[in-house]
Amino acid sequence: MNTKIIQSLISGVIGAAVMSIEMWVATMMGMPKMNPPDMLSVMLGVPIIVGWLIHFMIGIIFAMAYTFFFINLVNKISNAIFRGAIFGVAVFIFAQIMLAILGAIMEGTPPMEGSLLLIMLGSIIGHIIFGIVVALFVKEEIVVE
Repeated sequence: MNTKIIQSLISGVIGAAVMSIEMWVATMMGMPKMNPPDMLSVMLGVPIIVGWLIHFMIGIIFAMAYTFFFINLVNKISNAIFRGAIFGVAVFIFAQIMLAILGAIMEGTPPMEGSLLLIMLGSIIGHIIFGIVVALFVKEEIVVE
């Protein structure tokens, strides 16, 4: 199997797990509840375990997008953490667009509990952490010209 595919699988699973842990810890520190698998399961009307599987599958898909496409767009940035942070912001923006589209198709999203500003802040931090984890696990030769 291709090394890039293996790196994508591993980094996607670990990135999604670390992001989930960050959101769980943030809730214990007073941030509003942020649970993407729960939100997915409610929106799609599936059991929570399916929400978790979808969450990790999305993480793998985004990691593959980083490995095969995004890394080539930011190849002039040699710092993996900075590349990952930029990728995390891009994933956050994409996730918000997809959430809006899914909400329109599914006639609404589950109600948010707490400050929308804090939810957005926690979400962007989680996605940046995801991006950094993916960038640190994907080993790619970057040539800065």
